[in-house]
Order: sequence, then C-alpha cells, then structure tokens
Amino acid sequence: MRVAVVDQHDVVRAGVERWLDEHRPHLMLAGSFRRPEDYLAWLPTAGAVDVLVTEIAENGHAPDLDGVRSLSAAGPAVIVHSGFVSDEVILASLEAGATSFVAKCDGRDHLINALRSAGTDRPYEGPRMAAALDRSRSVGRLGLSERERQVLVAWLRTESKDDVGSRLDIAPATVRTHLQRVRTKYARLGRSASDKSALLARAIEDGMIGTSDLDGH
Repeated sequence: MRVAVVDQHDVVRAGVERWLDEHRPHLMLAGSFRRPEDYLAWLPTAGAVDVLVTEIAENGHAPDLDGVRSLSAAGPAVIVHSGFVSDEVILASLEAGATSFVAKCDGRDHLINALRSAGTDRPYEGPRMAAALDRSRSVGRLGLSERERQVLVAWLRTESKDDVGSRLDIAPATVRTHLQRVRTKYARLGRSASDKSALLARAIEDGMIGTSDLDGH
C-alpha cells in the first residue's frame, strides 16, 4: 500500500514516515508534504497512491473541514490524523469524506491499524472515533447549519449582534434567532450554553474557533 502524508509539522511527518518504514513492504511512503496544495499538485503525476494521512489544516485557528472535503474528492482514501479531537470535528471529518479518524495523541498502533484497514470494507475505528460515533448514536450530535455556525463565530468575534448583522448582511433579529437555535441544540445534548462566555467555551471545545481569533475583540 502506497501512502502519502500531509502535515505542516516536520516532526510529525518524520514520525509517520518512520512508522511506515517499520512496516515495509506492506506500507510504503509515496510522498510527504507540508501543505495540502502541494500534495494536490503532485497527485496527478504520482502514479498509484492508495491512502493519504493528513492533519486538518487551520483556517483562522479553526479546523478547515472544506480542506478535508477537497482532499477526499481527489481520489485516494483519506485518514485524518489530527490534534482537533472534539466529537463535532471527528464526525464532520467523516462526513467530509475521510474514511477514518485517528487522533495524534492515540499513537502509532492506531494509525497503522487504520492504514491496514483503509483498503477493506470496514474502516478502522480508533478510540476517539469510536467514542464520537457511539455518543452520536446515543445522544445525537450538535448539527449546526452552516449559517448557524457563521453567526456563532461572527458573534464571538464581535461586540454586538448589530456588528454580526453588518458582517453577514442579515438583520439583528435574525442573528438573535440563529443564536437561540444554537443554544437550543447545545441544551438538547446536555451542554448548556446560556451566555456568551459559555458559547465561547463550547465553540472552542468543538474546534469552531481558537482563542487567538479573539485578540482585539
């Protein structure tokens, strides 16, 4: 199986490359890249690539799930190997086309097991992925719409609902309605978020925003 690796951190790539080398000839390194766009530019000339191991890139210090979707659409199976480990990010990664999700903190053996399963009909479920799927089945998931997510993040970055309305070209009353829906969805999962500080904590937990995004706000 030929494996490509995308991760902006040199030490992470070096570690994954070493793990692959330990499992030759069953797992062979096909290419290693710091940026998804470098991988995508290389892929048409690469010959056979069976699976991609990729981190989730950051978009304003929040996970770039659109990037996962683009990488999944490129062809080879995608295993997300990420430091973002909230249930919402894990489930959204799978919905974006990843075949498996392995948290970086899960270690070598889980990633190797996921790679070995990538060519089968039964994707490997590492501990974080299995727990997220189990909780999703038992209590449901947050399930914010794209607009609800946009409103929430914009509100956390600004001072008022009027500012959010100006940014997104919607009425302040509409902003208020979307935020009410967000709170209702959190409450339904037993994750109450009754004020702005609580919503900020939930958004950080779910990888929608980073604390550095709030500098100056």
